[in-house]
Amino acid sequence: MADWPLPAALTIIISEVGFVKRVIRLGSWVSRFAVAAGIAGALAVAVVAAPARAQAAGGLRIAVVNYGVLLQESPQAKAAVDSLRAEFAPKQRTLQVEATQLKTKEDTLKKNEATMTQDQRDQAELDLRERYQDLARKQSEIQDDVNTRRNELMSQLQKTLVKVVQNYAKQQRYDLVLADGVIYADNALDITPAILSALKTAPAPRRAPARGK
Repeated sequence: MADWPLPAALTIIISEVGFVKRVIRLGSWVSRFAVAAGIAGALAVAVVAAPARAQAAGGLRIAVVNYGVLLQESPQAKAAVDSLRAEFAPKQRTLQVEATQLKTKEDTLKKNEATMTQDQRDQAELDLRERYQDLARKQSEIQDDVNTRRNELMSQLQKTLVKVVQNYAKQQRYDLVLADGVIYADNALDITPAILSALKTAPAPRRAPARGK
């Protein structure tokens, strides 16, 4: 499946010298989002209907929809990105502040180590190591929370996209709607713009509660 580029990258970078070097990437959540939640399961939407404009062999009425565009441009997808950003940006800033404080403390230690006793240096290095390890633990916990929340939001988004496509197909009397994996389709078969319009007028789904609430 294609890895769709999506908006609103959030990156948490934890930087240090000698102990822990971690990076949490929130920006790729939506692109991994679709794979993790199994949106490939919505590759074809079949609806019993009568023949109309987009005719194929045997009188079937067929259309195609670009799920990558829906994930990129639908208001529901953008709302999911905004929701994840709002939930985890404060935690990101907290980790960045802690990382900066630890780096400052480490720089101070290096600057003053020549005037410290061996015991003082050992104790200061142990304290830094423990604090960096604690920072890495917090980072790992946040990443787990991000993954869980991302999957929750993707599940909700997937249901919304599939429902809107199905409803549109039934209303327009399509027999078959195809999505990812289509090698070629004439532009006349593409209903993606119509689906986007339908998504813009679709009722907002009930927001899933944030993790831990």
